[in-house]
Amino acid sequence: MLLIEDMHAAYGESRVLFGMNLRVDRGEAVAMLGRNGMGKTTTVNSMFGLVRPTQGRINIDGHDLSGAAPYRIARAGLGLVPEGRIIFPNLTVEENLIATARSTDRKGKWTLKTIYGLFPRLEERRRNMGDQLSGGEQQMLAIGRALMTNPELIVLDEATEGLAPIIRDQIWSCLIHLKSEGEAILVIDKNVDALCRFTDRHYVVEKGRVVWEGSSEMLRADTAIKDRYLKV
Repeated sequence: MLLIEDMHAAYGESRVLFGMNLRVDRGEAVAMLGRNGMGKTTTVNSMFGLVRPTQGRINIDGHDLSGAAPYRIARAGLGLVPEGRIIFPNLTVEENLIATARSTDRKGKWTLKTIYGLFPRLEERRRNMGDQLSGGEQQMLAIGRALMTNPELIVLDEATEGLAPIIRDQIWSCLIHLKSEGEAILVIDKNVDALCRFTDRHYVVEKGRVVWEGSSEMLRADTAIKDRYLKV
């Protein structure tokens, strides 16, 4: 579904990515791990055309979209839950969801009905404005909004950052459900134990490149990797 090869990126003169390589297959859940400032969000932004890579290739569903505009990448089947959620504050919950709705050859698997089934709290708050929601409700809305594009791959940047424990558990349950439904998922988060419950593979990122790749079982067993690259 997604293949990134030798991707380099920079902000002006400041280079951030130094040959990123990453792959997500259909129906697979993959995690990207690493300490803050190591290039994870820049990888996501480059993937979506928000930062233009200076080198490398981005292949989505067999099509080379290196350097493509963000709208083309979204149409190719990628849905983004961005860091900080970035919902529309002056739209209602329902308007936020309708604004991004898109049917594809999947015949619109994700609709208002199915989103409300996944997050009943959003249906209860459907007439509330975006800026009237709690942080957890906003994260649910950001996930629902991305799903309403009916993506082939959903990408979540800092999926549970700053959320209360009970809301974090709801988000993890949601991702486990999406994985069981066959959705392809790429998620950035710091909670290794929670990620290992549903992800197939992990990429550990350090200073703009992948320094380790392996399965959840391998990551659980490799305390040296966790101590060296993931602990603050």
